[in-house]
Amino acid sequence: MRTIDTLGDLAGKKVFVRSDFNVPLDENRNITDDGRIRAALPTLKRLLDAGARVVVSAHLGRPKGQVKPEFSLAPVAARLSELLGVDVPLAADTVGPDAHAKVDALGNGQIVLLENVRFDKREDSKVDAEREELAKEYAGLADVFVSDGFGVVHRKQASVYDVAKLVPSAAGELVFKEIDSLSRATKNPERPYTVVLGGSKVSDKLGVIENLLDKADRLLIGGGMAYTFLLAEGHEVGTSLREDDQVATAAEYLKKAKENGVKLLIPVDTVVAPKFAADAPSTVVASSAIPADQMGLDIGPKTAKAYADAIADSKTIVWNGPMGVFEFDAFSAGTRAIAQAMQDAEGFTIVGGGDSAAAVRNLGFDESKFSHISTGGGASLEFLEGKVLPGIAVLED
Repeated sequence: MRTIDTLGDLAGKKVFVRSDFNVPLDENRNITDDGRIRAALPTLKRLLDAGARVVVSAHLGRPKGQVKPEFSLAPVAARLSELLGVDVPLAADTVGPDAHAKVDALGNGQIVLLENVRFDKREDSKVDAEREELAKEYAGLADVFVSDGFGVVHRKQASVYDVAKLVPSAAGELVFKEIDSLSRATKNPERPYTVVLGGSKVSDKLGVIENLLDKADRLLIGGGMAYTFLLAEGHEVGTSLREDDQVATAAEYLKKAKENGVKLLIPVDTVVAPKFAADAPSTVVASSAIPADQMGLDIGPKTAKAYADAIADSKTIVWNGPMGVFEFDAFSAGTRAIAQAMQDAEGFTIVGGGDSAAAVRNLGFDESKFSHISTGGGASLEFLEGKVLPGIAVLED
């Protein structure tokens, strides 16, 4: 994979950077988690220090090809200015007159942020020619391209894939670190190799589970997806989240894990409540005895300890998906226990982006205590699944 080093002297060159600034905002459009912006800083600082003229592109939300003020990157430009300690002006458009004017005005070591690339419907069009047309306009703003938005490299999009074919291109520091770290979990991982999977649905992680049943030593299942596995074992799950159409698949995974000698663990106890609410009264019950009028909202303490023990004994650990509704204090203990165990583990620890990364930050853990926290939930899952990521493949010689 080509790196920034392969691009030569960048002083005075216009470097088109694709970042991932799809950050969460509150009702007042304040950024509630700036992790993805901070993750972009090493690449941006390196380019600015090299005297490049940095043109940053990114998306926010799903405006679906329409200009919608609520999806403007204005809050990102403000936060990026604070973190970099330099003014980061925001162009009023992506490839229009204001973008060209602001790019043309750049001096060496200066930076501009283009407006949301998804305001242009060609950005993520399924029609190759439409994306390629937009990519040519991006290329008109650039001498070289640096891909640094790991959260989008699993997509064929104009600012991720197509532009990389038109100008000299390379992976930024973030993308290189992501691939290097995730490769440690897919290419001859140190063993025992443990994967913790949570989140709401089995269907979201079918390919990952299928792939890991031939690679991991242990699979620890939590979150809403656990209840489909409990159904597959013949247990009732009350009003818990469930995917009836995936029960047979879960049963097959349980069978295959046993045949392959993989320890596939599902919760032995569960924190239940009568409704999905922060103030709902909680009770711990055996996972085989969930009341008909209750729903599971977290793994129980016995399960949390068993999972923590498995993590402590592992050399490589990957975690993707919370163990429960961590946003509610009463149902955050399971997710907190996993995060704590990973922070304390001596093995190589990877937090697979998305809600897991948000949980680490929101629950107050020190990010530096983890070997790697991914910025791309979907991209990291597809990498673990063994899929080819278009935005990475296009950077390979």
